[in-house]
Amino acid sequence: MPEIVNIKDLQKSFGKFQALSGMEFTVNAGEVVGFIGPNGAGKSTTIRILLGIIKRDAGTAEIFGKDVWKDSLEIHKRISYVPGDVTLWGNLTGGEIIDLFLKLHGRGDKQKRDYLIKRFELDPKKKAKGYSKGNRQKVGLIAALAAESDLYIFDEPTSGLDPLMEAIFQEEVEKLKQSGKSILLSSHILSEVERLADRVVIIRQGEIVESGSLDELRHLTRSTVTLTTEGDVAEMANVNGVYDFEQKHNQATFSADHKHLNDILREASRLGVKKFESVPPTLEDLFMRHYEG
Repeated sequence: MPEIVNIKDLQKSFGKFQALSGMEFTVNAGEVVGFIGPNGAGKSTTIRILLGIIKRDAGTAEIFGKDVWKDSLEIHKRISYVPGDVTLWGNLTGGEIIDLFLKLHGRGDKQKRDYLIKRFELDPKKKAKGYSKGNRQKVGLIAALAAESDLYIFDEPTSGLDPLMEAIFQEEVEKLKQSGKSILLSSHILSEVERLADRVVIIRQGEIVESGSLDELRHLTRSTVTLTTEGDVAEMANVNGVYDFEQKHNQATFSADHKHLNDILREASRLGVKKFESVPPTLEDLFMRHYEG
């Protein structure tokens, strides 16, 4: 698959503060990449470099094979971007602002614009100064989604939206993905990333600490097992690969290393299994693994 975004050894400092240190990842054609990390981890700095808003100190950053700083004007003709807090012109209506954004982009779809205004339940005749934060986000999302782009960059796009509007956004991103578009999605809503992303990049203090598909990442951590046996389930506490063992009557709950699952199953079957449930870790589990402590 062709690479739409390619970042290698990306570095950026603000004074003595090292915001990015050796950042590397790609976004391929037709792929959704979830970009997650807490505030201050370097997500927005990376996105601003990709948009040509700030200049990197070192490393490579390319979109469509072009340098994001030198060729930003050419790149912008083919991308859509929504920040986490959309700022609008207060005396223009929402509809006027959407039309202005689409005209600036040059590849706006008026039919899709009208469809999205209805879907997101936006009043396009109301002046922007009267909009809530959620409605300002809707204006940005409608303008971005109604433009025909090859890459969509979303930086906390559903900030301020209610759960119903979040679900509509997710459905629209699914449609973009199915039509072969590429998406870089930075979000604090881990369930949103889990639903949409083909791959996940977890960033901490300006460095990538984990990346890969959710299935690949789940092999790196532990599943939660619930077990009921005919024999004394307490014997499972000392089996290799069993952690955080808790027992209530003859039912146990514990974390299990994938590489030791065979040993765990063998011991459980010796005790006579009445119930065995194994739940893979969620993206939130993976995320917290890198931030607890």
